[in-house]
Amino acid sequence: MTVLQELRKFKKKYPLTIAWRLDKHAKIIETHLNNGEKVIYAFAGQKGQKYYDFFNTSVIVLTNERILIGTKRVIAGYALDSVMPYMFNDLNVRAGVFWGKICIDTAKEEVTITKLDNLSLSEVETAISENMLKMKQRYIMKDKKDA
Repeated sequence: MTVLQELRKFKKKYPLTIAWRLDKHAKIIETHLNNGEKVIYAFAGQKGQKYYDFFNTSVIVLTNERILIGTKRVIAGYALDSVMPYMFNDLNVRAGVFWGKICIDTAKEEVTITKLDNLSLSEVETAISENMLKMKQRYIMKDKKDA
């Protein structure tokens, strides 16, 4: 499944999530997928911690290798963050009155995705947690074989 198809499925299931220009953001992610890298789960929200962030849409994609966070800027350029399994530390979930947020804590920074439909929080948390656990176990097994 493509990134855009996954995003449309998420947006249809959780319509209260605020996200714009999904096709543009999805193209950024798709250009940075490695050979053999498969999309497992995708969602979108506003990147940032400020309550008034309504125009900083980012697309978050879980692959079989990493988490990709991409944003196509309005005028020119884009931003892409890649979180490898060994850099992933923790995940925090916060539910508010209308929207919730997910905080992905890495070794270097904390990435906050806000304006997520409250109903989506458990699904997003499960997808990230399970995917990261599988990838970390795979890296541990690989390191044991190499040793």
